[in-house]
Amino acid sequence: MTRLWHFEGTSDMPRVVPAVIRALDVLELFLDCPQLSARQVMERLDLPRTTVHELLVTLEARSYLISVPGQPVQYRLGMPLFQLGAAFAGRLDLVREAQCVARDVAAASDEAVHVAVLDGADVIYLVKFDSTHPVRMVSAVGRRLPAHCTAVGKILLSGLDQAELDAVLTKGALLGMTPDSITDPDLLRAHLERVRVERVAVDVGESDSAMRCVAAPIRDHSGVTIAAMSLSAPIIRWTPQAQVEWVELVREGAAALSARMGYRAQSR
Repeated sequence: MTRLWHFEGTSDMPRVVPAVIRALDVLELFLDCPQLSARQVMERLDLPRTTVHELLVTLEARSYLISVPGQPVQYRLGMPLFQLGAAFAGRLDLVREAQCVARDVAAASDEAVHVAVLDGADVIYLVKFDSTHPVRMVSAVGRRLPAHCTAVGKILLSGLDQAELDAVLTKGALLGMTPDSITDPDLLRAHLERVRVERVAVDVGESDSAMRCVAAPIRDHSGVTIAAMSLSAPIIRWTPQAQVEWVELVREGAAALSARMGYRAQSR
């Protein structure tokens, strides 16, 4: 999105500063590499040697880059960047950010959108935006449901490591909410493997026989799945074409929220 800035008393657009842009380009190279040489920076950004030298000297003078001990021509990120990142992370609020994104997904689909987190073997809904249709999902913020019966729950369970998943599945019997709920631990494990690969989960009447739901993972800056976003609709509106469109919408919404939480998708 292009943001238009307007200043009182002038219609002039402010000019971006090329030197600042180039400095940020240098720093962003280190997102994928722990350390780089001046030559590597020069080659990757296709900048003149003198320009790269000046940028590196300036960033090192402010400690945004530091020379690798014993390798003076190699650089790595400095402590001020960690401090800035920590300050940013400390101000993140999952519920606030989720409300902004979920509202957009609900408006685009005109169906119910939820964001939930895992609490033991259950999910708890943190955010909900409803549809405008007269026939809609009955749910509420703060509601708790068995994770294995819901799309958001299956996403969250699929994000656990083997020991964490074992701890959840051995707490007790998997009780069903409908005849379609998965209550066999082995079947659930196999199902979660598919969810982990596909990065999307579908609830086909497993928590409510009259509803269908699709969910995608929300990740934090470290790539850990911290929540899930779902889109739900009554079976009367759940067509194959609608499912394709809603899967894409919820994936895009979850990706947008993950980006707000600091996640940076890796190029494939």
